[in-house]
Amino acid sequence: MTDTATEANADDAPPPEVAPDPNAVAITVNGRAVTARKGDLVIAAAEAAGEYIPRFCYHPRMSSVGMCRQCLVEIDTGRGPALQPSCMITVAPDMAVTTDSPIALRAQEGILELLLANHPLDCPVCDKGGECPLQDQAYSHGPGESRFVEQKRHYEKPIPISDHILLDRERCILCDRCTRFADEVAGDKLIHFIDRGNATQVNTFPDEPFASYYSGNISQICPVGALTAKPYRFKARPWDLQEVTSTCTGCSVGCRISVHSSRDELLRVQGVDVESVNHGWLCDRGRFSFQHVDNPARLATPVVRGADGATSELPWNSALGIAQELFEHALDVGGARSIGIIGGARLTNESAYAWAQLADALGIERRDAQLGDGLPPELLNLPRATINDAASAATVIVVGPDLKEELAVLYLRLRGAVVNGYQGHRPKLIEVAPKHTGLTKYAWRSVQPRPGTVADIADLLADDAVAAQLASGPVVVVAGRGNLAASDGAALAAVQAVLAALPAESDVKVLPALRRGNVVGALQLGLAPATPEQSTLATLQAAADGKLELLVLLGADPLSDCPDGDLAWRGLTGARRVIALDTFLTASSKQADLVLPVAGFAEQAGTTTNLEGRVTTVAAAVTAHATVRPDWMIAADLAERLGHPLGYRSAADITVAIAAAVPAYAALAGGLDDEGALAVRGDVGRGTLPEPTAPVAAPNSYDYRLVVSRKLYDKAVSTQMSPALAALPIGAGAHVHPLDLDKVGVAAGTDVNVVSSEGSVVLPLVADPSVPRGVLWAPFNQPGNDIAAVLSNTALVTDVRIERLA
Repeated sequence: MTDTATEANADDAPPPEVAPDPNAVAITVNGRAVTARKGDLVIAAAEAAGEYIPRFCYHPRMSSVGMCRQCLVEIDTGRGPALQPSCMITVAPDMAVTTDSPIALRAQEGILELLLANHPLDCPVCDKGGECPLQDQAYSHGPGESRFVEQKRHYEKPIPISDHILLDRERCILCDRCTRFADEVAGDKLIHFIDRGNATQVNTFPDEPFASYYSGNISQICPVGALTAKPYRFKARPWDLQEVTSTCTGCSVGCRISVHSSRDELLRVQGVDVESVNHGWLCDRGRFSFQHVDNPARLATPVVRGADGATSELPWNSALGIAQELFEHALDVGGARSIGIIGGARLTNESAYAWAQLADALGIERRDAQLGDGLPPELLNLPRATINDAASAATVIVVGPDLKEELAVLYLRLRGAVVNGYQGHRPKLIEVAPKHTGLTKYAWRSVQPRPGTVADIADLLADDAVAAQLASGPVVVVAGRGNLAASDGAALAAVQAVLAALPAESDVKVLPALRRGNVVGALQLGLAPATPEQSTLATLQAAADGKLELLVLLGADPLSDCPDGDLAWRGLTGARRVIALDTFLTASSKQADLVLPVAGFAEQAGTTTNLEGRVTTVAAAVTAHATVRPDWMIAADLAERLGHPLGYRSAADITVAIAAAVPAYAALAGGLDDEGALAVRGDVGRGTLPEPTAPVAAPNSYDYRLVVSRKLYDKAVSTQMSPALAALPIGAGAHVHPLDLDKVGVAAGTDVNVVSSEGSVVLPLVADPSVPRGVLWAPFNQPGNDIAAVLSNTALVTDVRIERLA
């Protein structure tokens, strides 16, 4: 048979039969055939088919409760049509749904008439006016007039239920959205229905405010104006707002957000529902920290410090001329080895890449986007998991930080997967942490090993039930720095111990729990040390030893963020000259010889990379403050002045250059996907860890093993300069288990002296049952005396004594 005949026969052959989708369900919506998915609710299937059913209580991210009955439609399953709430009925084969029949429309009108019977109708002064589902549906599905003429219900209004949220109870339609969010999503059961019958209302428990890290979400999902956010109240109407979609850079989760501004002023931030990241939720820090952008303390022009220590403002041309002279002097006197660059994790990818290129052109090798509080490079080169990988894994092992405090929305995703399941999966959670965390009560197994040891980890994972679970399917290890009082080697050893205990054939990936917004992008685009001798800690040590002519701080504040406070101080004062690029005068930039003000959140466009390697856009929503400039522009100007022009005229130019030069970012040239991501690069690593080496803590005469970690609210600039957040940090303290108070010999609340081999600090003693016996936990970077005074960058672990004050 000839080749031609073979091809002809192949063309004549019937196409192979395609097996029917077992999850497809054929239904009819308003007379039109529709294919839904098994388990879909009627309201969701109709919406997917382009038929909107009015609703108030229904939310796709929470369980259906059928509270409002606004979604009543006629559903016929073969026994005749009947009015049923479409948010409570799942699709069935041959089901017929009619959303616009006279009976359904009359039922919907009746529900709206009842809901409006006690509603105050204060739309002209309500913050929800113009974007209120009740208002919209009263026009689109309402009766047009009400038969109720009685006096409406009245309550005191508004009442504060948290630091951020106000409640107008008379506007509430009892949809159960806020209470379900608090229970099902946040796990903070602090708001609920009280009273019964006609007196039923939503409220918090007596003397217990809705003190949740996620309180702002209830104002966003409230379908009326019952729950409003203080920072936005009476600020604008929806038709006054300009809206851009962007990415939150408050931490490395990379939540997608909608930034709203009016008259060139930021007014609010809302969550955007992205399946792969935040599901529409935000933590309150990410939602309300935008206020720092318009703080009057913002740097407006460059600042130079004279020989007498006095500071003065100067124009940009003069400031960049001084910066050029400082670079040239350092290169002439000590060469490129005498220049160090610290920071970059708060920059966009474009700015990080521009500064990395400038460093390459000048031969500067000392550069690091981490500040001595991050992860060792070995952990960042392992096969990378995505957030969805973690939510759908068989087992999730969290090794390190309290995710609720450091990566708050990642906590929501993992908690939701463990408690409610995700896409048919419900992972078992194993937690390894130095103290109890927000996830502890949801963990299948939890262990708090003494910092510096791994024996407890090995014992836990050797348990027969745990070993069987680890072998049952994919494993994701969420690896982070759980203790800033221990070296990154201790964090590495803990992860090594976990990976060594996994079966050799395990499908295991690692999700690095890095805290700062764009630390992954900055490291990948060139602001990473090639050797440990070029890290932040090594650079600060070189500066302290008088070996640095010039230290450049890219949005970095070592005096606040570096765990070794003494080293940070000696490094900043030991460097002969310091240039700082920042939005405010921080503790570190106040020590700089030259401070260059830079554009901040929502003032510049570009991209950012989250902890899973997802690259998304950041947008400019308002004009940059005063004369500030983007970081990349300063790098480009300096490069040209120093004889190494980069050739960039916009951030978009740099994005194109990154796509062409950095293989992992090649997808940047392909445009946005449906979730606003430019590239999804989970599973980017292929490295391996060295053989497990358990750290061994040297014997000492101190009484307590020190654990230091972060809280969601601390002295970070964006927190302290945002009025809604500034009062929320818990403050410095020495937290011990209540049963250890007798050993200390003083009562809780008493000031004590915490002493290590590095120094001492006076802190109030706090009784805290979440802290294991024999451990002292202190929150990092809090108002009050600084725990960093007793930390060391060379110590594997830190031990302390608690001394009574005379």
